[in-house]
Amino acid sequence: MDRLYRLKAEGVTLVLTTHYMDEAEQLCDRLVVMDGGRIAAEGSPRQLIDRYCTREVVELRFGPGDSERMAGKVSDIAARTEVLPDRLLLYTDEGDEAVAAIEARGLEPISVLVRRGTLEDVFLRLTGRHLVD
Repeated sequence: MDRLYRLKAEGVTLVLTTHYMDEAEQLCDRLVVMDGGRIAAEGSPRQLIDRYCTREVVELRFGPGDSERMAGKVSDIAARTEVLPDRLLLYTDEGDEAVAAIEARGLEPISVLVRRGTLEDVFLRLTGRHLVD
C-alpha cells in the first residue's frame, strides 16, 4: 500500500480493483462501483458519498434479533434506515440530533456510534449488500 501511495503522489495512473472501500477512498481520484458486472455509479469518492449517502451515519446496536423490530421505532428519525444482522444504520445529516431523538423516545441501544458517511455506505445503498456478503 505504501508503494501505491507513493506512485499516486508521483502522478502515476493506477488501475485498482478492491473490495476495501477505505482503500478506494484514500487511493482513488475517480472510481466505479460495480454490481453484478454492471456499473452502478462512478465519480470521485466525495461525489459518490455526497450523491448516495448522508453526511453522518448513526450505528445502533440492540440485543440479538432486535434490529428489525427497533427499525420501526426509529425509521422516521433519519432520511434512510438500513437493517443489518447486528446493527441498524440511520442515515442523517445530523447524527447528534438523531441520537437525542432516540434517547427522547426512551430507547436504550447497547451501543451508539455517530460517524461520517463512507464509500461502504454508498456500496450498501447501490447494491443492497454489505461488503461481507
